[in-house]
Amino acid sequence: MTNMGIVLAILGAALAALLAGIGSAKGVGLVGEAAAGVVSVDPSKFSKVLILQLLPGTQGLYGLLTAILMLSRIGVIGGNAAELTTAQGWEFFIAALPIAIVGLISAIFQGRTAAAGVGITAKKPEHNGKGIIMAAMVETYAILALLVSILLIYNIEV
Repeated sequence: MTNMGIVLAILGAALAALLAGIGSAKGVGLVGEAAAGVVSVDPSKFSKVLILQLLPGTQGLYGLLTAILMLSRIGVIGGNAAELTTAQGWEFFIAALPIAIVGLISAIFQGRTAAAGVGITAKKPEHNGKGIIMAAMVETYAILALLVSILLIYNIEV
């Protein structure tokens, strides 16, 4: 293959979007299952449980953002792809791994935590904010992984 570097970089971008997106889909689904039960009993709690359901979706957005930044940086978005060495391709691939892996795992755990928050909301709706805070704590690690991926992407010479 004449330009293995660009293939590796694109593969890294794809992994960032795919793995973080899979984690978000799983997390949002977990919360949605719990939320549906609460709303079937008390539809007035819909907006409170919807906020909890939205939280695990952010990791998918972080993965997508990472992929777009990477594809832009290597010129795939814009139509002028860079000639990357294999070493540069590996650097981009590795730069995508923090958000790909942490996004996958944290979204699932955030979904589980948010589903527990749905339980709080079902029994004591006035304590809904506590469930949101607990789920948001998991978000911290996805944000840190996003930051690491972005810093790595912009510190690779192209």
